[in-house]
Amino acid sequence: MTDEDFMRQALDQARRAGEAGEVPVGAVIVAGGHIIARAHNLCERLRDFTAHAEMQAFTSASEFLGGKFLDQCTLYVTMEPCPMCAGAAFWTRIGRVVYGARDHKRGGLDFTGKREEGLLHPKTELLGGVLEEECAELLTAFFRAKRKN
Repeated sequence: MTDEDFMRQALDQARRAGEAGEVPVGAVIVAGGHIIARAHNLCERLRDFTAHAEMQAFTSASEFLGGKFLDQCTLYVTMEPCPMCAGAAFWTRIGRVVYGARDHKRGGLDFTGKREEGLLHPKTELLGGVLEEECAELLTAFFRAKRKN
């Protein structure tokens, strides 16, 4: 499977979040070419502002692997991780982060592929903009509908 294929799986998770009234962000974590964790935002449901898709996926993947380090894994997430999630990614030592839409207001990474000092582990690879338009449109439509109501 390609980066786009895995991002489509993350988009499925994001749609589930949106349908549940959550900000539509989804994530999957892949190891050895297989999805080992699927997650989406649960902040509203859990009444927990830390329940971002990435955080849920990190916990699930660590449980699946039986360890806290995800250095052989790739995180696919539909929106650029915030500083909290980027910091958590640092501590997991995730091998690779692939994201869709850039978060111009609260993103924790630089879309050019450069990182802000210290937010990602030095060995973590970064790729942004995968299915960016589709990921961004899902978020835009969600917030447009919220503003109408």
